[in-house]
Amino acid sequence: MFNPILIQLADVQVHYRGAPLFEDLCFTWKQGEHWAIFGDSGKALTGFLETLLGRTLLQKGTVNRPFATTYSQQKNKEGQVYSFRDLMALISQDYPIRNRAGLQNFYYQQRFNSEAINDTLTVGAYLQKNSPNIPGPWNLEKVAKLLRLQPLLERSVLALSNGETRRLSLALGLLRQPKIFLMDQPLTGLDQESRDTFGDFLEECIHQGIHVLLTTNSQEIPDQITQVARLEESGTFSTWEKKNYRIATSSGFSLPWDLSLLNQLLPAIPRSLGTVVDLNQISIRYGDKLVLDQLTWKVKAGERWRLAGQNGSGKSTLISLLIGENPQAYSQKFALFGKKRGSGESIWDLKRPIGFVAPELGRFFPKNQSLQKVILSGLTDTMGLYRKVSAEEESLAGSWMDFFQLKHLATRYFYELTLAEQRWALLARALIKNPQLLILDEASQGMDELQRQLFRETLQAILLHSPMTLIYVSHYDQDVPACINHQLKLD
Repeated sequence: MFNPILIQLADVQVHYRGAPLFEDLCFTWKQGEHWAIFGDSGKALTGFLETLLGRTLLQKGTVNRPFATTYSQQKNKEGQVYSFRDLMALISQDYPIRNRAGLQNFYYQQRFNSEAINDTLTVGAYLQKNSPNIPGPWNLEKVAKLLRLQPLLERSVLALSNGETRRLSLALGLLRQPKIFLMDQPLTGLDQESRDTFGDFLEECIHQGIHVLLTTNSQEIPDQITQVARLEESGTFSTWEKKNYRIATSSGFSLPWDLSLLNQLLPAIPRSLGTVVDLNQISIRYGDKLVLDQLTWKVKAGERWRLAGQNGSGKSTLISLLIGENPQAYSQKFALFGKKRGSGESIWDLKRPIGFVAPELGRFFPKNQSLQKVILSGLTDTMGLYRKVSAEEESLAGSWMDFFQLKHLATRYFYELTLAEQRWALLARALIKNPQLLILDEASQGMDELQRQLFRETLQAILLHSPMTLIYVSHYDQDVPACINHQLKLD
């Protein structure tokens, strides 16, 4: 049976973010096919999606998009301006949220400030404002039901959890009424329930005539997918029909880092004894929504905890209390490192012994911050470097860049780095002050499969070397280091 071609790339040479990416990229997407693409390079996977969307620079080769032929002919006949992109939607791993004025001038702490979040639209208003006026089967009511957004429609978009924001971005994609729906790691940041129901979302998309292509890892191929491909960094594909695809077991690997550098980077210093975190019936409320309800939790020095729970269960709110970013902290009963909160300490005193990583941190650094400055900013706990550093501090940052093999990127702007490079830089930023408490909130999010494995084993090696206390957030069991032996699950 002959299936018409939707998109075809023939011997394409691609430049992406100012550098060569693929030499001879070939790919054919036919009607009735729904693809899952995986690989070891997150940059290659994202670059491939951008190439399908026509956002990369082609040095040679051809890209044909017959799926848009009828649409183009109709628009030409009507004398209207058009693009094949009118029929496509791309959900990337970066989903910027804007305030009521249409600006992105948010700071990280703002999502925990009950007054500041009022500067953003509600989920319902945001969907209405950003919904293009395109005829099709999707409307706000339908996408809200499909993606379980009804309980969130009156909530500020800035107050959403990471996974809830991901579901919002999928809803925005559907409101474009796409014929081709591209998704870059759509399962990232989703809790187990959302990942389990993602197949229902794909089923309805396909039922409405949408062709889907998503990047994912090799162990998360939805049943609705018909074709599977592994993309090498060079641009070559290995392809299977889904029914013939079997998960390949990953081979062992050794860490590429020089672990002997840890003796210099994390020297032995006196550590906190006793209880590091002591929460006593903590309750946090935003308007009518009770996020944390009389939570009691103790973390002792040297313990390694996993913090678990569904999207929106309060994990990020709890962490915001610990790192001093939540103004409701002063009305609560808790102590850090044996000191009762609100006993005269400054926010900088509170932050000094704590290292913190979250993927959304990368969005809040000013555009003029280089990778080196971002790492150095960990010494001052600021979103960027705003003071002169000593030669000793600059040398320390250089040593961390050597350890994570980032030295060649030292002067590159942080926003220009790949997501994997940003994650290593943020980890170095958290570790540069040799913290007593390390808090990692989905710290490897956005990394490709191999990098996530590398992140887990790197963290394991660091914690075997250092007695620092750890609080680790992840929705994926396979991302959890072996040294973690305590868990707090929020309902």
